[in-house]
Amino acid sequence: MAEHAHLIIVDSQSTHYPNRNTVTDILTDNFGRRHTYLRISLTERCNLRCTYCMPAEGVELSPREAILTFEEIERLATLFVEAGVRKIRLTGGEPLVRRDVEKLAERLAAIGPLESLAITTNGILLDRKGAALRDAGVDSLNISLDTFRPDRFFRITRRRGLERVLASIESALELGFDPVKVNCVVMRGINDDELTDFVAYTESMPVQVRFIEYMPFSGNGWNDAQFVSYSEMMIAIEDRYGPLTALQNGANDTTRSFKVAGWAGSIGFITSMSDHFCGTCNRLRLTADGNLKVCLFGAGEISLRDSMRTGATNSELKVLIDAAVKRKAAHHAGMYELADADDRPMILIGG
Repeated sequence: MAEHAHLIIVDSQSTHYPNRNTVTDILTDNFGRRHTYLRISLTERCNLRCTYCMPAEGVELSPREAILTFEEIERLATLFVEAGVRKIRLTGGEPLVRRDVEKLAERLAAIGPLESLAITTNGILLDRKGAALRDAGVDSLNISLDTFRPDRFFRITRRRGLERVLASIESALELGFDPVKVNCVVMRGINDDELTDFVAYTESMPVQVRFIEYMPFSGNGWNDAQFVSYSEMMIAIEDRYGPLTALQNGANDTTRSFKVAGWAGSIGFITSMSDHFCGTCNRLRLTADGNLKVCLFGAGEISLRDSMRTGATNSELKVLIDAAVKRKAAHHAGMYELADADDRPMILIGG
């Protein structure tokens, strides 16, 4: 197993489990937040090298045997759904580079009473796999796109492929995925001058463009000079289009949603840095190497993989999950503290 900073390993032998005989609700933390959304990273590998996700020097990947098998993923997903998870999102790395991802999706979609199975992808392989994923039970997609300009696409992703991503968005709509969201990380001096271009994209395209505040992760070169806040984005957009129409958001939504009245699509803002939404967070993350992260920005992790591989029963796994969820902090640190923290690069966490 590749070691990561602040990794918390719990001995999986039953005599070393926390001394708790009963677990009531393993998904509710000490602040009353119930976690019904599980994000599962399928791989640390990616066919792009986005600057805000992967360090310039790359990352040391876990050996193949350290990555969760499909059987292990299905076991854990079933356990979480039985406990109350109702939405699963498959992430990476790039999840579509994992061989037979369609077969795994079909197995997960069959877990009752799961209500939604989604995927976050960079879109490069979606044109090949979209129909099979839809048929397997995937119902919604998030597709990453940070620019409409080929030269910028190459500078941001260190690869080519803009036309494939744009074609994949259109294909996803034609295949009936709903919703289709377009994720755009906004960085000053890199792509912030395209904000209004992305809004214009929603005039005829029934997608939600989500503008994501640039977040600091290990090795991604974050600095506040490139940070563009939600409020600054809104000013730039409304200067061009006038006041936006606010849309109703769900209780656990991470996005503040708006639209230009009468247009096919909408826009949203993920304000993790300038105005966090930790108080309503309902998300848990399972890394590709089997660690449970209860907060995207939290360094503490528990290896469910190691526990499974040394014979833990489902009841024992639930005790571990419960203990991790109960340790979740009320909110994450501020962006300057996060910039100095020692955590995994985003590519090793899962989007």
